[in-house]
Amino acid sequence: MSTVARWDPFRELEELSERLNRVFGRPSVRRDNNKEALTVADWIPAVDISESEGEYLIKAELPGVKKEDIKVTLQEGVLTIQGERKQEKEEKGRKYHRIERSYGTFMRSFTLPDSVDDSKVSAEFKDGLLYLHVPKSEKAKPKAIEVKVA
Repeated sequence: MSTVARWDPFRELEELSERLNRVFGRPSVRRDNNKEALTVADWIPAVDISESEGEYLIKAELPGVKKEDIKVTLQEGVLTIQGERKQEKEEKGRKYHRIERSYGTFMRSFTLPDSVDDSKVSAEFKDGLLYLHVPKSEKAKPKAIEVKVA
């Protein structure tokens, strides 16, 4: 028996737009339950994500961003980093020849695996890097089992 699926003529255009945004490194519009998020980022910080036996570590590059301008939230298994890098005020008599650094708001979201302990997530900010420590739950950690030889 086949099922009937409702056709959405804009879905294919949205998917194409998302792909193009990824190709050109532009932030995409985040959707929650088919509703556009109100926050659209001006730039996206680079991140490294690594895994050890006991935790996941997310390192985000945020040079020039003050600690007070960073907000980290964890809601329903989604870890979100957001904030703002403010542009320096223009000074009289100063002429800019090139501005290559990105300014404005940023946001990155990561869906965490079920194997993490949400209550023990911690963050530290040092030398322009944000470190997010996401510990694994005890049941997710590998256990060594001793094999006895008879």
